[in-house]
Amino acid sequence: MNKIILMALSCLLFIGCEQASQQEAETPRKEANINEFELDEITLAELGNAYDSGKYTAVQVTELYISRIEALNKKGPHLNAVIAINPDAIKIAAGLDAERAANGPRGPMHGVPVLLKDNIDTKDPMPTTAGSLALTDNYASSDAPMVAKLREAGAIILGKANLSEWANFRSTNSSSGWSGVGGQTRNPYLLTANTCGSSSGSGAAAAANMAAVTIGTETDGSVVCPAAYNGVVGIKPTVGLVSRTGIIPIAATQDTAGPMTRTVADAAYLLTAMVSQNPEDPKTLEQPVEKTNYAEHLKADGLSGKRIGVIRSPFRMHSDLGAVFDKSVLALQRQGAEIVDDLEFGDEEGIGEAEGLVLRYEFKHYLNAYLAGTPEKVKSRTLADLIEFNKLNAAEEMPYFKQEIFVGSEEKGPLTDPEYLEAIQNSHVAMQKLIDQLMDTHDLDLIVMPSRNPANSQDVINGDHPTGGGTSSYAAVSGYPSITVPMGYIHGLPVALSFVGRAYSEAMIVEAAYAFEQATKARRKPEFIEYIYR
Repeated sequence: MNKIILMALSCLLFIGCEQASQQEAETPRKEANINEFELDEITLAELGNAYDSGKYTAVQVTELYISRIEALNKKGPHLNAVIAINPDAIKIAAGLDAERAANGPRGPMHGVPVLLKDNIDTKDPMPTTAGSLALTDNYASSDAPMVAKLREAGAIILGKANLSEWANFRSTNSSSGWSGVGGQTRNPYLLTANTCGSSSGSGAAAAANMAAVTIGTETDGSVVCPAAYNGVVGIKPTVGLVSRTGIIPIAATQDTAGPMTRTVADAAYLLTAMVSQNPEDPKTLEQPVEKTNYAEHLKADGLSGKRIGVIRSPFRMHSDLGAVFDKSVLALQRQGAEIVDDLEFGDEEGIGEAEGLVLRYEFKHYLNAYLAGTPEKVKSRTLADLIEFNKLNAAEEMPYFKQEIFVGSEEKGPLTDPEYLEAIQNSHVAMQKLIDQLMDTHDLDLIVMPSRNPANSQDVINGDHPTGGGTSSYAAVSGYPSITVPMGYIHGLPVALSFVGRAYSEAMIVEAAYAFEQATKARRKPEFIEYIYR
């Protein structure tokens, strides 16, 4: 009798397991339907028209994006792109709906849900963590000036996006997109592919339509690279065009926030709303007096007559990238650009090493200043405190990689040290001279180059291992602006084109990028592929 019962139970268990296995096997096919999201690929212009016609309200749109996050973030493809949803988002949206009904829209950002990288302060009931468990009590009492400008334009702060912890400035062996708070961000094009850092969540969320638009930050590559890997547009503005006050810092010489969006037009609208000035960030006081509406530079003929220098070396291109890049350069030429090909920068020796010194010195100085102003509940008040916190919480904070950059930064002295002052000259100033000299010599309006090779595989054990290196350092170290735009795909992974210009030439790079985008229409939405096999 017992044998019969056991056999029956085994049969039931087998049937149950087989059914569960079948359900799991079917899951990827079912999850393909997430591409049928009601607001899929909607642009800000289309969203504004839908508001004006009464098709949607801001409350409905906000609810739809929250549902989208819930469907993708911790289930389905498990993108881990969002750390927090703003509990006040619906209430804010309702207020903006009432205002629109009474007075009309403030502008193109009215009622637009925006995800912010989780190193940007907001007065909403969400902490600003930089992905670290040490800052889970860091509830800011006021908005960062950039966020205040977004609210003034009518934006809805939808939530906080995941990031590489401490903006990827803790370890040389880090896995981009991983944080102690948010876990590992996944690439919506290929879930096993790298998302790049540090604005990983912002890039993945924009690509996967988890918000209307997103915002990242960059010190060196942290807007450009995740935008390129995740198939979206990213603008790295001139340092000082967007206030850094209220943003957890790395280095004032290179830090900036920037738009990450699905189209150049949306990036132009968003950047216009982000421009901000305040005395606490002296660099912002150097902005041009006349402010620019970047949306006025969305010109289909924006490449016509522009003299563009093409950089191919020393970038080590993937074997399939050269053909995609050549096709893109030809597209620029067909749109009226004058191409000056096969250019090279001058002697770059020592710039990378000097940049590393600048970042380590400035990180300690500016992070300590930021931490000193956090709420009393935050117990880590200095970089030294954070190093100790990570040691005490190593299982959660350092399961894969350590904190050698933290330790190296803590060893640095004040910003009056001769070593630091010399490093500024050998990095920031030297890079500006290299770019200026190249552009002056060849009478260039802009420089163009591949943003990155296609994404490498994600690897939390060994850390990032990208091939070929990136081209973001030229604009990052100099403080000059750049924009990255999708230009094609290699084995299903996005690759992108970067335009670089002189300081405060954002209008010009928007013109060029928009014309390229409209001519090529390269971007396609992700399909959440689990793995590539033959």
